[in-house]
Amino acid sequence: MTRPFCLLRPFRFICQYAFQRLLLLPRLLACCTLALFMSLSACGGHAERTGNKVAHHTGDSQHSPLGAYSAQSISGDYAGYASLEQFIGEMVDKHGFERDYLNGLFSEAQRKNWTLNYLAKSDQAMKRGPSVGGWTRYRGKFLDKHHITGGVEFAYNYRSALQRASQEYGVPEEYILGILAVETIFGGNVGSHRVLDALTTLSFDYTRRGEYFRSELEDYLLMTRNEGLDPAEPIGSFAGAMGLGQFMPSSFLQFAVDFNNDGRRDLWDPEDAIGSIANYFAQHGWKPGQPVVSPLTARGKVKLEPGISKQYTLAEIEQAGLHSTHPYDTNGPLHLLLLRHAGHDQYLIGYPNFYTITRYNHSTYYAMAVHEVAQAIKQLL
Repeated sequence: MTRPFCLLRPFRFICQYAFQRLLLLPRLLACCTLALFMSLSACGGHAERTGNKVAHHTGDSQHSPLGAYSAQSISGDYAGYASLEQFIGEMVDKHGFERDYLNGLFSEAQRKNWTLNYLAKSDQAMKRGPSVGGWTRYRGKFLDKHHITGGVEFAYNYRSALQRASQEYGVPEEYILGILAVETIFGGNVGSHRVLDALTTLSFDYTRRGEYFRSELEDYLLMTRNEGLDPAEPIGSFAGAMGLGQFMPSSFLQFAVDFNNDGRRDLWDPEDAIGSIANYFAQHGWKPGQPVVSPLTARGKVKLEPGISKQYTLAEIEQAGLHSTHPYDTNGPLHLLLLRHAGHDQYLIGYPNFYTITRYNHSTYYAMAVHEVAQAIKQLL
């Protein structure tokens, strides 16, 4: 529903990944222009797709928030924002934060005008629907050497963690790799925006989805307190998505796991990212051994509405003049998918596992890119 960045990281993460980043540097420099556009697509999709809110916030940690922040009132870009002052009051009353601490922290927050301008244009583009050739252009951003050979390299480096995650959660390794490829090119493009700035901007200056982002900001402050992080340090996407798998804070609280057993949930750590993505899929209904998509042939004009918001039976699809070339016997609702190539339209059946991928990003094109990248990587493993 998933994406100007450089490889900035909080200081404690730099040493852990410096050697791996040096190995990847020539490849990343060669595709920096491509990575710019993909990051916008992936992270922007995250803002749209992460609707999984905790029914109740997890128990607050006894840790004190990190960072020497203190002020009697908010200064800087967000001085005088009544909505922010109200939010701070709620964090004090609901979660026991110190008001002076949050006043000082938000005095450091910077408004991201670039983000607001980008989202205004993106919102307009969403209203126009899929254009002719849209899938061809979108697919070309991900089905390339950097994503596919990068996936093979990553798979060899983290073979044990991938196998363990697949066995524990029932999610094939290639789909974990597909998410990592499309989201951040295996950690090569995790974003360059402070998460604090991103979420504050979208919470109090982005009217259309301000309520959603304020909830994410609430979860972010809980996450950083629980995990012992300075909330001004983590770096992520312009929408506040974090780590190799680009989790929003609400998804972190629900689905992030300590997969390397070091006592911390660290989405910038490849092993924790692998386990967390697998857990996300499992918790959203991934069915081991079941198909993802199958192609359809159309006879005449198709009158059924495509998209993941519509559900059909196989009989309804066939009655509409669509024939499955590789039918599968599977339980659960089916979705009619439309891919707009440069020269033709293509229809497919999306099975429940395809729908599970769209829980990561509510976009047919995103989920198909993950699927095709996953299959391309699998062929080389």
